[in-house]
Amino acid sequence: MMKLSRLGALAATAFLTATVSAQAVTLKLNHNNPPDHPVHIAMQMMADRLAELTNGEVKIRIYPNGQLGTQRESMELVQNCSLEMARSNASELEAFEESYSALNLPYIFQSEEHFNKVVSGPIGEEILNSSVAQGFRGVAFYTEGARSFYGSKAINSPADLKGMKIRVQPSPSAIRMVELLGGNPTPIAWGELYSALQQGVVDGAENNPTALTTARHGEVAKHFSLDEHTMIPSVVVISNCAYDGLSDDQKKALRQAALESMEAQRVAWNEASDAAIATAKSEMGVEVNTVDKAPFVEAVMPMHAEVAAKSEKLGKLIAEIKAAAN
Repeated sequence: MMKLSRLGALAATAFLTATVSAQAVTLKLNHNNPPDHPVHIAMQMMADRLAELTNGEVKIRIYPNGQLGTQRESMELVQNCSLEMARSNASELEAFEESYSALNLPYIFQSEEHFNKVVSGPIGEEILNSSVAQGFRGVAFYTEGARSFYGSKAINSPADLKGMKIRVQPSPSAIRMVELLGGNPTPIAWGELYSALQQGVVDGAENNPTALTTARHGEVAKHFSLDEHTMIPSVVVISNCAYDGLSDDQKKALRQAALESMEAQRVAWNEASDAAIATAKSEMGVEVNTVDKAPFVEAVMPMHAEVAAKSEKLGKLIAEIKAAAN
């Protein structure tokens, strides 16, 4: 009887261990930024908090510098459940789900506060959940500040963009914006942009100030013009397969960890952006100039009506985002 009892206890222990092991999940997350980038740091914060909230049951293993593929490749891997998570951005995601194109409209956000209110509230959650039919859903928005033009010369008005080859992301919104401003949009992969600027394949690009330092673009582009045309967030996504494999409590923990990391990242981002501008000016010889935004706003306003006309859903979403400014 004692022997049977011990066997029973061992069996119970083995079953419990197997159950705990079966519940433990490691989610791989790929992205194309370096480990010192504010977005990487925020994602690591989310991973640490998620492990804490789930007592180690759910972990996120982060792969920076595109170790598991390009941004586009990562999204395709997520869609077919070959990769659990990836970081993309709203610009590239509009090719998968139209709702993201509302966030990419130039000058749709009146301020940083307006942007934060949208992505952290019900509108942002609606957009994150809009891509389930495409095989994934969003987890978190991370700010990457306002994007501006930089390149071989100062761009003080749309007239200065005439004839310039401007690198853009493979996004219909980005392409259309540069067309309306008079430039020649040229989609080029992020990893190829430094050499493209250096060799004159493109005359300029558009991004936030950290591109000057973390990607070293300030070495080959000496003019940064603060027209601040868009505020395009990074987006962390998770495959339906991975998400559906989580318990309700684990899903709730993931959402909480994401929101907490989003709040912390906003502060870190502003510090990093200010530091990038200071470094670009003092150590890289970049000229940073402010511009009159009114001509830029006027030139791209037709985009708002064009995108809103694509579907009733988009028209409603754009109206909600604008109303949130009040």
